[in-house]
Amino acid sequence: MSGRSKRESRGSTRGKRESESRSSSARVRRERDRERETEAPSSRGSPVRVKREVEPASAREALAPVVPAVRVKREREADEDSEPEREVRAKNGRMDSEDRRSRHCPYLDTINRSVLDFDFEKLCSISLSHINAYACLVCGKYFQGRGLKSHAYIHSVQFSHHVFLNLHTLKFYCLPDNYEIIDSSLEDITYVLKPTFTKQQIANLDKQAKLSRAYDGTTYLPGIVGLNNIKANDYANAVLQALSNVPPLRNYFLEEDNYKNIKRPPGDIMFLLVQRFGELMRKLWNPRNFKAHVSPHEMLQAVVLCSKKTFQITKQGDGVDFLSWFLNALHSALGGTKKKKKTIVTDVFQGSMRIFTKKLPHPDLPAEEKEQLLHNDEYQETMVESTFMYLTLDLPTAPLYKDEKEQLIIPQVPLFNILAKFNGITEKEYKTYKENFLKRFQLTKLPPYLIFCIKRFTKNNFFVEKNPTIVNFPITGQANGMNYKTSR
Repeated sequence: MSGRSKRESRGSTRGKRESESRSSSARVRRERDRERETEAPSSRGSPVRVKREVEPASAREALAPVVPAVRVKREREADEDSEPEREVRAKNGRMDSEDRRSRHCPYLDTINRSVLDFDFEKLCSISLSHINAYACLVCGKYFQGRGLKSHAYIHSVQFSHHVFLNLHTLKFYCLPDNYEIIDSSLEDITYVLKPTFTKQQIANLDKQAKLSRAYDGTTYLPGIVGLNNIKANDYANAVLQALSNVPPLRNYFLEEDNYKNIKRPPGDIMFLLVQRFGELMRKLWNPRNFKAHVSPHEMLQAVVLCSKKTFQITKQGDGVDFLSWFLNALHSALGGTKKKKKTIVTDVFQGSMRIFTKKLPHPDLPAEEKEQLLHNDEYQETMVESTFMYLTLDLPTAPLYKDEKEQLIIPQVPLFNILAKFNGITEKEYKTYKENFLKRFQLTKLPPYLIFCIKRFTKNNFFVEKNPTIVNFPITGQANGMNYKTSR
């Protein structure tokens, strides 16, 4: 009996242990299921997965009250990330790092400002395309695009040139990493590419003549800047420099808002002349240039295109013809007309005069017949009102013979003497192939700025002859005149 009772007591204790283990395992399973149900919403809202380890029941019971607070915090973070900016940052994943690199680009010290020249046409040096042109700020060359197969990307990988400037949007990029560079130290480069002037700066241009210093150390006076002679464009450079120093015209083109909203018909290329002249004007008066000279390459390309190759870079032209065409083309491109609509060009340079014309009989006719013809209406004097942009002055003929010392005398003439042509009294004969006319001119209105073109060159059957006569220009505030020997 004693042995049987011992076996029964052992069996009962074993059963109790098995039942307790079953109940404890069931309790563990229920707790795990409960934890999964409570953690499901937070795991859906957060993209981060947390690897959980099986912990003792006592530890789980101690952390049980902390779970709701963690869930609330995660839900708040999910709500904040639901904003558009947060979503972009979460999708890209590299947004924070790119912003950090944009402000701290390690390649800014590779920029070479001495080779930067933005005066030439903005096109890729390889594909010759104007679309998406970028300037390499290390070597100064232009390339297209910044994608994986673009010329700028290949250049950056091949030569380790990393800093590029978009010539249209004026934004800086680092290639091949392809992120935007944001740094205030690059503002001087964008100002050289596209100078801007405020109304206050324009008003002070004539009040303070302050020398500026270029990047290479040379000093220059803004507005008194040399234009490069590309090949044979010096005749156009002289006209462009003279026009850039006429204050009303200069002030108008220094501020782009004055003309950028002018409407032109579709396909009209003449407005390109206005844009390029404005860009050239701002570069000539830029006080922060990298060099003390400017290349009029883009301006002259617009001249070649708009004049249909009448005036070219590679061929010498006549300065007076170019001046006449340029002023009229500029007036037309700004929306002006011959009579009604005026522009800044006509406001500054246009004057008016009366032209009196009388037809003369043929010189070989007898005197009696000439007298009879003079009574006809055809030979009576007529008057026409006309406008002008400049006045052509004629010089007296140069002497043919040498003086006593076997030297040619170079005559001198005061400016007022050759201006007598327009006093309304002096008559001059003009000959055509068939007829002769006697004309006199009377000025009725003078423009604010008067342009004189002194006619020095005459063409005969053999060669072009230059008149070396010196014209004396009077100086304001002085009794005596100063001698100027005008050139072509």
